[in-house]
Amino acid sequence: MDAIKYKENEFRSAAEKLQSAREEIKRIIVGQDEVVEQLLWSILSGGHSLLEGLPGLGKTMLIRTIADCMDLSFNRIQFTPDLMPSDITGTMLLQPGDNGRQEFIFHEGPIFANIVLADEINRATPKTQSALLEAMAERTVTVMGSTKMMAKPFFVLATQNPIDMEGTYPLPEAQMDRFICKILVGYPSREDLKDIARRTTGTETPIVSRAVSADDVIRLQQLAKEILVSEEILDFAVAIVTCSHPGSEGSSESVNKFIQYGIGPRGLQSLLMLAKARALCSGRYHVSTGDLKNAALPALRHRLLLNFEGEARGLATDELILEILENCSKAAAAK
Repeated sequence: MDAIKYKENEFRSAAEKLQSAREEIKRIIVGQDEVVEQLLWSILSGGHSLLEGLPGLGKTMLIRTIADCMDLSFNRIQFTPDLMPSDITGTMLLQPGDNGRQEFIFHEGPIFANIVLADEINRATPKTQSALLEAMAERTVTVMGSTKMMAKPFFVLATQNPIDMEGTYPLPEAQMDRFICKILVGYPSREDLKDIARRTTGTETPIVSRAVSADDVIRLQQLAKEILVSEEILDFAVAIVTCSHPGSEGSSESVNKFIQYGIGPRGLQSLLMLAKARALCSGRYHVSTGDLKNAALPALRHRLLLNFEGEARGLATDELILEILENCSKAAAAK
């Protein structure tokens, strides 16, 4: 009983720390509550996030604020067509050593930080984008045969502009799949706009206090992994994934007609991890169907590949995911 009580207190304390982090973030970021929540889920899941939204909506400020609030080191990389892989990872330079002889000495690039903002990631060439893949997947960087470990915790939070496509290089499906979630950043409301204007055009500059430490983040990630998933919830998550496959049992007419490729195993892992993180944010130690439904859009929207007819109709993958969720819910209720 003492062990159970200890665990309950640990989950309750985690929820309180996360609430403190939210309150600190709100001192700088007005509105965008859903975006903040989904970014926190991503961090608790230990995954990388892709933020898509128009310029000037506060994506960079939000990421910097989260880094300050969690006392994590932060570097920003502005992606441009002439950016080279070594500009990200760092390089070996020939310099005089302690013994007076010339030696290769490694100079770290901006990738060596807890949070790395890859700003407008789709503006760099595929060769440069691929420099991120090893760091994102393996948490290592290899330069001239020497492997360097990344900091812990380590997150790549990338942004891209959905409308200005001239001179950009769309991310390949393999790289998109490396992001645990894709977060859509929308316009602020009328009241939020007024609040933004008051805060940013006055004399006072709000300052973020540290609410969570780097060690806390690592511990919270471990707690998120310990969240329980029942067999029923796991079956529901698997049904969501399999129903996205054209021609599979339970797939809808829209899926068969408009989807070329459905969601793979990494999508299922991302869905469950985000659902666990949402449960932890609520102070619960088990995943509910509500957690899965709320995590489905950010976890899966970038993993569905539309066919030509779906693209021609201008379908949004969110619509198809919501339809899959509805069909799966009905099938689960009928059992």
